Amino acid sequence: MPMLVNVKLYASFRTDRFAMESRHYPSETTIRDVVHELSLQEDELGTILVNSRRAGLHAHLADGDTLALFPVLSGG
Repeated sequence: MPMLVNVKLYASFRTDRFAMESRHYPSETTIRDVVHELSLQEDELGTILVNSRRAGLHAHLADGDTLALFPVLSGG
């Protein structure tokens, strides 16, 4: 059964993409699956949050989750 996940992108990840979208995914979808679908590079990922809590690429998403993806921040 498909699930609805709210995906939020921040900073440079928004370029040529979106700030926030509600997207349908099959059950058992992982964060890594979403990252690859969006053509994001894993080594560019900084903070990953699911429902405002830190998560890893291996984590499975659930219906109604909010996934926030932040790039690595640099500078000073």
